[in-house]
This record gives sequence, structure tokens and C-alpha cells, in this order.
Amino acid sequence: MKNVILTPNPYRDKNFQTVRDAMSILKNAGIQPRLCLPFEVDRSYDLPRDLRFSRLDRELPNADLVICFGGDGTILHMAKTATRKGIPILGVNIGTMGFMAELESTELDKLAQLAAGNYTVDSRMMLDVTVQRERDIIFHDICLNDAVITKGAVARIVHLQVNCDGVEAMECGGDGVIVSTPTGSTAYSLSAGGPIVEPEAKNIIITPICAHDVGSRCIVASDKRVVTVQMVRNARRNAYVSVDGGKAFRLNMGDVVTVKKSNLETRLIRLKDRSFYDVVNAKFKNV
Repeated sequence: MKNVILTPNPYRDKNFQTVRDAMSILKNAGIQPRLCLPFEVDRSYDLPRDLRFSRLDRELPNADLVICFGGDGTILHMAKTATRKGIPILGVNIGTMGFMAELESTELDKLAQLAAGNYTVDSRMMLDVTVQRERDIIFHDICLNDAVITKGAVARIVHLQVNCDGVEAMECGGDGVIVSTPTGSTAYSLSAGGPIVEPEAKNIIITPICAHDVGSRCIVASDKRVVTVQMVRNARRNAYVSVDGGKAFRLNMGDVVTVKKSNLETRLIRLKDRSFYDVVNAKFKNV
């Protein structure tokens, strides 16, 4: 690990103190890190003058690792960017839950293990999400957690039909449906009543959100399935699709949302020898 990029969330890492401490530890271990912002910040935000920031798009092509400082949202954002370049990521939690983060901000000393090669790599399944309108693909993205098809802000239900490999799996009226990876099973899907699924499992989890009929239940499907979601009835209303909590994309009647296993996988660096169940117990113990 020679070329390491540090991407702190400036709205969570106050005065960049956590990333400053991480830089010091890495430099003492013989690694010269590059500092990049994970996203554009508001122009009114003043960056510290004593820190030198590089452009992420310039540093990524030669990077061996991206260390992401923030909550799960920051890690999800960077996961897409890094995965498309084939670069593994390591999360440092300075958010709330931080379920995907490997380290807490109090465990930065473990970063020195990177220089000695004392780490392992986990591969996490991702989903490929498209929206087809008539013959055209009008939306495409990948996600590590989930794709959420939901109603708008108006307090009305949306009727959705979910197919697996072209066969109807469920039709539900409610707030929407979540299609998630095993990694995403502990996020929104869990809050909506879905199961906890080990990240190493190869599944697609389909979870209705506040379904209005008692027959709508969560489905754990094979990763080989192609899941499609369409609005039925309610022709005058709209639904929206959001991928990994990103900006909502408006759906029209007749649009088809297709979700399937992506050819890409997110690689997460592990520095600690712990079970998935250790993480679950630690994160949810005080919730």
C-alpha cells in the first residue's frame, strides 16, 4: 500500500482532526497519503489553509487504497467511485451507525498495519440498476446497499408489481419496495422489517415498505434472479427510485426498474479479526 488516498467528510470531521491524526500515523509507518475531498463542498465552506488537497479524479488512477472518513453515506458514495476504478476502500467511522466502517475514530493506530501488509480483503456484492422507458434506458447506476422504489412526499400509497425472472413475485400497495444486497440488509431493509443477511451470502432481498396488505412479505431471492419493479394502477401518480440514498429519479407509469447482480464488487479492507455477528452485536447493542 504505497499510494493511499484519504477522503474526509468535511461536515463530520471537525477541523479535519481525525484525518490529521490518520495522516500522522500513516507517515510514521512510511506511507505518504494524498488528501482529497470525496465530493464538492459548499463554496461558503472554508478549507484549512495548512492542508493540501488534491483532486480525486487525478489521484484515483494510481491509488492502491481509499480510506474514507465519515458515516455510512460517505462510505457508500466513495464505494461507487472506487469500485469503478478497481480500488479497495477502508472506512473510518465518524458518523452515527457506521456499519460498513472497519475502524472507529479511536482505532486509528491500526492503520499502521497497512504498511506491513497485515490486512485482508472482503468482496461485497453490488447491484446493477436500470430504468427503461419504452425502448430507452434512461437511468443506470450501481449500488452497494439498495435500490428503493417509493412514493413521493404526498401521503398516498403506490401500487407496485415485483417480478423475478419475469414471474410475478408480489404485488403490494404501500410506501414502496426495497431491493437490497446482503450488505444493505442491515440498512433501510432492516428498518422496514427485512432479515439480517450475512454479507458473504449471495442473495437479493426484496422488502415491502409499510405494505397495506398482510400478504406482502419479504423475499430472499438468489443472486441469479433479475428483479423488475413496475407501477400498476394509480396512472396519475408518480413513484421514484433512489440508489444507495442518492438523488431520487422520477418514474412514470410504464417505466420498468430492473435490478440484478452487478459484475462489479466492492472490496473492503479489513484490519481486525472479527465476525459479522460481532459487528451486528456491537452496532445494535445500544440502539
